[in-house]
Amino acid sequence: MSSKLSGKVAVVTGASKGIGAEIARQLAAAGASVVVNYASSKSGADKVVADIQAAGGKAIAVQADVSKEADIKRLFTETKTAYDHVDILVNNACVYEFAPLENITPEHFHKHFSLNVLGLLLATKEAVSHFGANGGSIINVSSIVATITPPNASVYSSTKAAVDAITKSLSKELGPKKIRVNSINPGLVETEGTQALGFHDAESDFNKWAVSTTPLGRIGQPNDIAPVVVFLASDDAKWVTGEALFASGGNR
Repeated sequence: MSSKLSGKVAVVTGASKGIGAEIARQLAAAGASVVVNYASSKSGADKVVADIQAAGGKAIAVQADVSKEADIKRLFTETKTAYDHVDILVNNACVYEFAPLENITPEHFHKHFSLNVLGLLLATKEAVSHFGANGGSIINVSSIVATITPPNASVYSSTKAAVDAITKSLSKELGPKKIRVNSINPGLVETEGTQALGFHDAESDFNKWAVSTTPLGRIGQPNDIAPVVVFLASDDAKWVTGEALFASGGNR
């Protein structure tokens, strides 16, 4: 356990598995009290909380669908009840489904934008209303798809491009309140979700393409991403805001 985030309270959305779960663990290891948010996987969130507590950290799990404003308000109400204040928000919850143009429907579009963009904005709005006079740190989990824009990902990629634009705009808007806003843009990371899509089959064309276009020559892991989030949440990054920090093995 370190004390880099001692006394801080962090809310991590979509933290029951994958990148979000590792972010929650490492924020807790740095001394933060962590709220492990989940939409449906209570068992996953409870496992993350148990891992954090077993390591001597503090964490609770709170169910909330971040695409729903009422759930977001309840998430922060329960956070304040448990920990009295909020200092850090990690907007990690997202959905990603790939589809060629001919298969894009209004439902596909709104499913992505309701969570990845509107949910992120509403969670940020609520967090800001609970931050104290000392401000806070917001970290948006974006993606390199915002800039590499692969085929069959027009909707997902556009949500992440929106996240990067929101990050820059809100950093200017919230700077006077001592609130820093940054995004982290991972490359392909091995998680339960990307495994389910078959992205990590070493023989697949997608895997071969991802490795070949990554200068460091491998697929990312959640523990490649989480330490960067801890940095952005901490005073080590006190002069950093409005940045899109690529953690992608050099892939752009």
